[in-house]
Amino acid sequence: MDLVKHTGGCHCGAVRFEVWGSPDLHVFHCNCSICTKKQNHHFIVPKNQFTLLQGLDNLTTYTFNTHAAKHTFCKTCGVQSFYTPRSNPDGYGVAPHCLDPGTVCSVTVEKFCGEKWEESMQAHKSIRDMSKPASDTAERNKATPP
Repeated sequence: MDLVKHTGGCHCGAVRFEVWGSPDLHVFHCNCSICTKKQNHHFIVPKNQFTLLQGLDNLTTYTFNTHAAKHTFCKTCGVQSFYTPRSNPDGYGVAPHCLDPGTVCSVTVEKFCGEKWEESMQAHKSIRDMSKPASDTAERNKATPP
């Protein structure tokens, strides 16, 4: 899989990041209580494909229930451009609507029933693998982008 470097951030610009991912995004639309309230649509990447460029001191985190998900957002504008999902604590959920224009070719949206989180996670065959480190080939693509 060829990876591209996406850049993005929050509304006010205090938080900026880059993420290596597919130009064809697989985005989850979850209906759990917090995702519904925030309209949190996200794609998942391994931690080694995400770099916070600026704004660490401007981030704050909200947790609830199991406290596994870390809902990180900008203290100034309140935008959550990325977070640590409960499904993939070894990766990041990145908001596609917080990416800068020009690197996304397509978006496929998959509904995820967060209201029945445990059942949905057990039934989903690939979600946990989405935060596993990229293969050696993908790592080489990342190291030497076109």
